[in-house]
Amino acid sequence: MKFLEPSLIALDVEAETAEEAIRLAGALLANAGAAEERYADAMVESYRDKGPYFVLAPHIALPHARAEDGVREASVSLLRLKKPVVFGHAANDPVQLVFALGGSSSSEHIAMLRKLTTLLSNPDNVERFKQASDVESIQQLIRGNEQ
Repeated sequence: MKFLEPSLIALDVEAETAEEAIRLAGALLANAGAAEERYADAMVESYRDKGPYFVLAPHIALPHARAEDGVREASVSLLRLKKPVVFGHAANDPVQLVFALGGSSSSEHIAMLRKLTTLLSNPDNVERFKQASDVESIQQLIRGNEQ
């Protein structure tokens, strides 16, 4: 499992649209070898078909698609947007933190979601993700929250 490893994190990235942000977060998974490039397309298609259902909390999106859409290894990437982007969610827009999830099996998907939701359920952690000056600061945050 690749969970927010340094190569899966990009900070203060510019994106104009939700689709662009999803593609950039998916590209992090592809560049790390955790997913095929087509996985980002599948995440965008899911967004187009189902809307912003994965904008789960204020400023936080967790786009994903099915494992058979190109996941090679269970993984989570983080794209922090320089300027928040509107995804179309009535309560939780605009989004600044985009965590792309690639689950290779349902049990791994659930394990990653549990790990991520535990981390994001603490408002202080969310603020630290938004304010971190560099990738190492985010790594320290993750390490500090592992049980």
